[in-house]
Amino acid sequence: MAESFTLLDWIIIGGYVGLLFVVGWLFSRREAENSRDYFLGGNTMPYWVVAISVLATSQSAATFLGGPDQGYRGDYTYLATNVGTIIAAVFVAKILIPKFYQLKVTTVYELLEDRFNENTKRAAGGMYLIGRVFASGSRLYLAAIAVSMILFSNIDAGSIVISAFLMMVLGFLITFSGGIKSVIWSDLIQFLIYGGTAVAVLFILWNSIPASGEEIFNGLKHAPDGQNKLRFFDLSLDFSKPFAMISVLTGMMLLSIASFGMDQDMTQRVLSCKNEKEGGRALLIAAIITIPVVWVFVSIGQLLHVFYERPDLMGEGITSAAGRTFDGEKITVFMHYILGELPAGMRGLVTVGVIAAAVSTINSGLNSMSSVIVEDFYRPWRTRRNTDMPEKHFVRAGQVSMGGVGLALFLMSVLCFYWQRYSEMPLLDFALSVMVFSYSGLLGVYFTVIFTKRGSHLSVLLALAVGFLVTLLLQDYIIDVLHFPESWKHLAFSWKLCIGTLIAFLVCIAGNDKQVKN
Repeated sequence: MAESFTLLDWIIIGGYVGLLFVVGWLFSRREAENSRDYFLGGNTMPYWVVAISVLATSQSAATFLGGPDQGYRGDYTYLATNVGTIIAAVFVAKILIPKFYQLKVTTVYELLEDRFNENTKRAAGGMYLIGRVFASGSRLYLAAIAVSMILFSNIDAGSIVISAFLMMVLGFLITFSGGIKSVIWSDLIQFLIYGGTAVAVLFILWNSIPASGEEIFNGLKHAPDGQNKLRFFDLSLDFSKPFAMISVLTGMMLLSIASFGMDQDMTQRVLSCKNEKEGGRALLIAAIITIPVVWVFVSIGQLLHVFYERPDLMGEGITSAAGRTFDGEKITVFMHYILGELPAGMRGLVTVGVIAAAVSTINSGLNSMSSVIVEDFYRPWRTRRNTDMPEKHFVRAGQVSMGGVGLALFLMSVLCFYWQRYSEMPLLDFALSVMVFSYSGLLGVYFTVIFTKRGSHLSVLLALAVGFLVTLLLQDYIIDVLHFPESWKHLAFSWKLCIGTLIAFLVCIAGNDKQVKN
């Protein structure tokens, strides 16, 4: 596809890269004086831009490409997950955020140190780091596939590696000097770019369909297979559907609680606000704005269904996108459309949109993982050695660790290239739900801390391990290997999170250390 790029496409891509360098340069002019300024922006960030940053962080290249695929194959029930998201945002804003501000934490895992001890904090931080390397590395790989297809017209190892490296470098340059401030403000730019790109594609698609608006809506409501693709709420009791309302109000809500309140990648932004009130407000605004953003991506998929699968609305001569491949590899319907249908100029804009979604996820991971490494591991180690170090030292430590994190994410993305080809594990499914592995244990532990006076350092360690193990045992490939009941394979990942969380909670409350702080 690179050879079909026009001068306009390259100008758009060049302009985007130039804009990122300008943003990085502006924030490099004033370096942070202490780690709290570097990791939390000195608690001076406006709540409205924090809200956009939270939203941008929750959207990745997987969302950019997977949202349209969801709309193409299904209906609008994915939007219903936002009911659980809003409830989760209220819970975190009212329960967890005040506790974090009261303790003046830099990372969310310091709450566990206050309740138990320093080793407990490090255990939770370590669980987060492991999960985030896998999740962010996998998402980087997914974005690299898309960029490689568009820029190099292939998905060879060399092209994938170059694409992943370029995106990692962009994320690193934005984050290195300015810390969380540069991340949050650049997230605003990234959001405007990939959000604007999605709206532009939706407009082009709508105008490329000859049928009237009324015909399109009626066609989607009465699809040939009997499906109502305009359905928003699934009230069935089917435990294999993650977007049914019974799942939305349980597992999907738990997923959002963990994401908003127990994942440093997301919560770090909220902690950069002036106070708990503004932090909670940012979280609620982000949850609400997510609804129209997700609607746009799913609607693209709905129109792609019309474009490729509905000759009754498009006219004869359209080619179905079913079984779509690129170099023998399956691709999402949106990538199929990007590669074959977009006009000049739009290819460059969509390329920038994919990169923007990926970079927004990358730079947030770099800064949040660096903050956990420094504040939960390195600073306590220095303190125990009675070494009096200036605050500037910990800023430098954060920058150095960020380089190590960037290398780890890049290597993980490269590993995923070979993993997908030589393993039967479905990488896309793993990339989209991998944080469930660490979320199960963290939810069990935090619910113990919030709602009970029980627990101990040992029970926390066991709960984190058991949450991970239970989630692992409920994966399809493990069920096959261990010959567990076939019915277990039909459980949606949201229910696997519920089971893992419940068992981890029961394990955690089994501990009863009398020295636990009330």
